[in-house]
Amino acid sequence: MIYWLYEQMLKRKITILPAQICFMISGQDMAQAPENLVLVTTWCNEISAYVEKQAQSQEKTIQGLTFHISTPVPGVMERCLPAIHKIGGIARLVLHYQDKEEIAGDGLEVVVAIGKSGREEITSCIRKMADDKIPPAQVDEQVLESYLTFNYVPDIVIKSGGDHLTDFLIWQSVYSELFFSDVNWMYFRKVDFFRILRDYQSRARRFGK
Repeated sequence: MIYWLYEQMLKRKITILPAQICFMISGQDMAQAPENLVLVTTWCNEISAYVEKQAQSQEKTIQGLTFHISTPVPGVMERCLPAIHKIGGIARLVLHYQDKEEIAGDGLEVVVAIGKSGREEITSCIRKMADDKIPPAQVDEQVLESYLTFNYVPDIVIKSGGDHLTDFLIWQSVYSELFFSDVNWMYFRKVDFFRILRDYQSRARRFGK
């Protein structure tokens, strides 16, 4: 009951939402609580609906949610796939697993990237530009970004249970707000998520300036 009241108090204080959210989760944490991906997706839908109702504007809602599962051996996450696929029942799931991309569902776009590397993504961009015979003099930030697999900029990057980040979205997240939660992924609650959203709206973003 106390946590529910605290959740409601926090929710009423949230008036500004990030458009793009990225969670970075270790393979071990994911294996311990794969169902939390569905929970977080549900919370995003809930808070977006609340803020949209208060502001009467869809522009204020969360537009995209990404979960990066850090693991050197993506195949070990196969047992988590049934839980991940449930996201397609409440949102638009885009799953990047090994060499495959699966899309299912409608609504909030939720990207799940298992074992993906930012360095590999940049390397792949360079190879694609070479294959397309892009002249080196024409290569700029806009051209490179057009070749990215994950072509969006996260407003916040959340790491639960520690302070070690991966190189995922290394290009896209250069100006992202970083949040390190001391709560392990297994015990991550709606209260913890709402706290992060509350803190996010209090930050003055400078975008490197």
